[in-house]
Formats: sequence, structure tokens, C-alpha cells
Amino acid sequence: MLDSALYREDVETVGSVDLPWEKLKNRSLVIAGSTGLIGSFLVDVIMYANSVNGLCCKVYALGRSIEKAKSRFGSYYDSKWFEFVSQDINKPLNPGQFGSVDYVIHLASNTHPVAYATDPIGTITANIIGTYNLLEFAAEKEARRFVFASSNEIYGENRGDEELFDESYCGYIDSNTLRAGYPESKRCGEALCQAYRRQKGLEVVIPRLTRSYGPTMLASDTKAISQFILKGVRGEDIVLKSAGTQYYSYTYVADAVSGLLTILLNGQDGEAYNVADGSSDIRLKDLAGIIADISGRKVIFELPDEVERVGYSKATKARLNGAKLRSLGWYPAYDIRRGLERTLLVLRSLKMV
Repeated sequence: MLDSALYREDVETVGSVDLPWEKLKNRSLVIAGSTGLIGSFLVDVIMYANSVNGLCCKVYALGRSIEKAKSRFGSYYDSKWFEFVSQDINKPLNPGQFGSVDYVIHLASNTHPVAYATDPIGTITANIIGTYNLLEFAAEKEARRFVFASSNEIYGENRGDEELFDESYCGYIDSNTLRAGYPESKRCGEALCQAYRRQKGLEVVIPRLTRSYGPTMLASDTKAISQFILKGVRGEDIVLKSAGTQYYSYTYVADAVSGLLTILLNGQDGEAYNVADGSSDIRLKDLAGIIADISGRKVIFELPDEVERVGYSKATKARLNGAKLRSLGWYPAYDIRRGLERTLLVLRSLKMV
């Protein structure tokens, strides 16, 4: 990924954001879900800050595949500031396997429709059992702060009473469905965080990420935006599997990571923050249209198969109010079109899909 000059520029942009980076100097981070969309970009940013700013921040990158980690983080896999730890977060962590730990960032989760439909147990357990294991580990290591990456999906369906969801909104989720496993387990994960704050004195902050995208996306990701991007990279027509009237917030991965870092370093203990900005709110059909336009292709309609249909969100409008995060000084560097253009350019240049 770092072979792309455009991608390195994105990493440098986030690594240069005006934040109290000194809070990370000579500290250590445990990042669960390190090879995912958000986690891998975050690792690159911290390692960039280590090399350029002398941050001396140790990264413990958690994941299940050593081969994937070596492939993704090969340029600094042997650095003294980087250590990959093969770990299934549904199993307890061994505190003795780590040195001192200052921050624990939980980014490990199934985050796309086919995974929700085909691995509903794994979806739920990563968000509940995995969160419990990481919280237990953070408490035992006396970490300074725990970050639980939550989701816009915790808001459920818009009841028609709000245009934008702020952090206190609580919409409707039919819990007696397969698809409810993801949002309900994210809600439970947030509640677990609050329990550890009260009972064990662990500081916790909660970024609520919206639909994120970027060149670090996995080729196996089945979210609609990811499938549109893959089609665009391959020079194929963009396939829309609904009327496309769904109105959502989206976030380019660089902005998602700068938002997460802002919350980690500036957020108030116990608070949740929406990572979203109105410049990237868009209807699905218009999103498909932008990618088709960038790619010189057209949008075509196709019915979803049964697995896809079961995994799709039922929410037709889910736009987040990002004012609370902006009050901490965060602002996005990329609107939806610019983010999509950069994603397509990086992936095409790397010939990764």
C-alpha cells in the first residue's frame, strides 16, 4: 500500500493533523483488527509519526494471520516499534506476552453484509466476547484509555423524527432478526465499556464510525460502496441492487482515522462521538453515479441474491450529526467525490483488485 505516493500523502496528511501527539510519545498501542480497513491505515499513521517525528510509540498489531500481516506491514515488520501478535480476540489475551500497554484500540469486527448473514455468531462474539476480553486485558495492564470502535448502526432505523442522528438518538431495531446481530452487539459492546469505567476505573472513549471506505478496504468486503469501488477499479459497470434511495453518511478512511485519533487524544472519558461530516452524506444511487462517472462506465440494476438480501441493512436513512466531534477540533480533509477518486486511483495503481 505504501508503494502508492497518493496513499502515502493521505497517511502524511493524517500524521500532520494538529493533535497532542506527545500523549503517544514513548507509549504503546494495542490495535485489534490491525489488518482491516481502519486498523491498517492507523498502523501506517503511527509508524509514519515514529519515523518522521520521533514518536517512539510501540504498536502491538493484533490479527489472526501472520502471512497477511507480513504482506501488509512488510516495510516495517521488523521495526522495534512494531510487533504483530497472532490473536483471536474471542480468546483471552496473555498479558505476559506484552510489555507495558498505554492504549487499547478495538477495531476488530465483521463489518459487511455477507459476513453478517454467513457468520452471525462470529459477528456477535467479536463485539461482545472480544470486547470483554480486550477490556479485561486493558484493565489488567492498567491502560490509560480504551477505544471501542462502534457504528452508525447502533442508531437503528430512523423513526422519521430526526434528519441527523446525534449521539443521544435511539432509533428502532427489531432484535428478533438475524440482521440485528451486528447493531445489537455493538450496543452491548458500548454498555460493557461503561461497565468497566464504573467498576474498574478504565477510561473509555467510543468513536461511532459511519460507512467507511478507502484503498485499505478488503477485496472480500460486500458493502455496497465497496462493491461499487471494485467494479470501478476493474472498469466494469456499477451494479445497483436496489432503487438506491438509501441516504447515508460515509467517511473516507483517512478522515475516519483522524477522527479516531482526535477522540483518543482529545475526547472526554465515557463519551461517544459520531465520526461524520455532511460533505459525505449521499444517496446510494448518487454514490453509484459518481463512481460510474469517475470510471467512464454506467449504472445497471440487478436483484440481490438471498445471502445479500438477508445481510442488507433495513435502514433507509442514516445520517449522523458530527458537531460533537467538530467541537474537539476535528474536520474532514476529503468530501465524498475526492475520497472516491483517491480510492480508485490508489487501487488501480497498485493493481490490487
